[in-house]
Amino acid sequence: MGSAGAETKPTPVLPILIAMVLGGAVGYAAWPDGMIGGVHLLPLFDTLGTMFINLLKMLIVPLILASVITGVASLGSGPDLGKLGGKTLGFYVITTLIAVLIALALVNLVVPGVIDGEPQRHALALTRDAGEVAAGVKSRAETSVLDSIKGIVPSNMVDAALNTKMIGLVLFSILFGFFLARIEQPYRENVYGFWRGVFLIMMRMTGFVMFLAPIGVFALIAKVVAMSGFAAGHSLALFVICVLGGLLLYGFVALPILLATVARVNPWRIYPAMAPALLTAFSTASSSATLPLSLDCLEQRAKVSPRIAGFVMPLGASMNHAGSALYECAAAMFIAQAYGLHLTFAAQFTVVILALITSMGMAGIPAASLVGIAVILAAVGLPAEAIGVLLVFDRILDMCRTSINVLADAACTVIVARLEGETGILPAPSKTEMGSGTVS
Repeated sequence: MGSAGAETKPTPVLPILIAMVLGGAVGYAAWPDGMIGGVHLLPLFDTLGTMFINLLKMLIVPLILASVITGVASLGSGPDLGKLGGKTLGFYVITTLIAVLIALALVNLVVPGVIDGEPQRHALALTRDAGEVAAGVKSRAETSVLDSIKGIVPSNMVDAALNTKMIGLVLFSILFGFFLARIEQPYRENVYGFWRGVFLIMMRMTGFVMFLAPIGVFALIAKVVAMSGFAAGHSLALFVICVLGGLLLYGFVALPILLATVARVNPWRIYPAMAPALLTAFSTASSSATLPLSLDCLEQRAKVSPRIAGFVMPLGASMNHAGSALYECAAAMFIAQAYGLHLTFAAQFTVVILALITSMGMAGIPAASLVGIAVILAAVGLPAEAIGVLLVFDRILDMCRTSINVLADAACTVIVARLEGETGILPAPSKTEMGSGTVS
């Protein structure tokens, strides 16, 4: 969810889909001993998959620091920050929290990581010892909720960066960006230019890592299938159902209720108004790349003023990704269940808060949620190896959650516009718009 205006190239879908199919086929050919033609392939799959996951983890600290600092600093120090900024950020936090709580409820209800009373660690080819993982989670769980809240303020930024204590890093970044907008020139421009440059570099690096995604996806899927065949299919299918069900509940129940009660508009008109942007978001899996079209839909079809749309929507592309937060929370809980772990209230509270915060600090590009999931897993004591399991269906889920991200940004824009006294928002779509599906 990087700052608006950053250039991102959507990751091609076809190479990743081909990699998924080939990984499954090669892995099945190597199952159950991990060998093809007498050659032991599991070490190769493991090496390539681990290197890809490490590349993702490598991006975490600089990407979040640069993204949040530039996003907050770009708000400026004028009245927009206090008025529009307060309303916008408030609704972004509320709507994202709703999405995370929906995910938490569904995963606790369905329990996709446990089939017939058995945790699916072996079926999902999770190799870390369950006792070792449980000990790590227990050590984190012994921290009380109040201690977790105290941990929001880091005593040492270097230590926070080294141990990926992301809540502390995000707080520091918010404060840094806030006061950066208030120092005098030329220092403000110089410092902002530095962090903006870091952000653009990290976006390019993230794009490069995602360019390598087909290799990582192939290796990780091949490893899972070579170790357990297709036994993981049932558990993963339930996880996908949980995520898609959560996205549907959020996008077609929670958001319409907010639009009807807070904005007092016909909530069903937002879907035809934003249809071109939603379809583009689905195909590119990038809310940043969709931003120009999103703004056009809001101004031309939803009839939101350029003043509101031009402020709220870019901020949403930078900091509001409710669909990604829902996915991150569901993924962390699913992996914990697969290890046979019962997360305490404190641990689940940590998952909720981190899903909320990391979703606001990730770049709006394909698969960026995987970086956020790595942060959440580390925070609750779960190993990052489990990310490989999520890659099986990640591309499809990424396309779905990105569409919900854009829908949530648009809904918040409409709500803020109505609270600012604008009228005539979300009129009935014209016959031209309904027939062509293009922006007027």
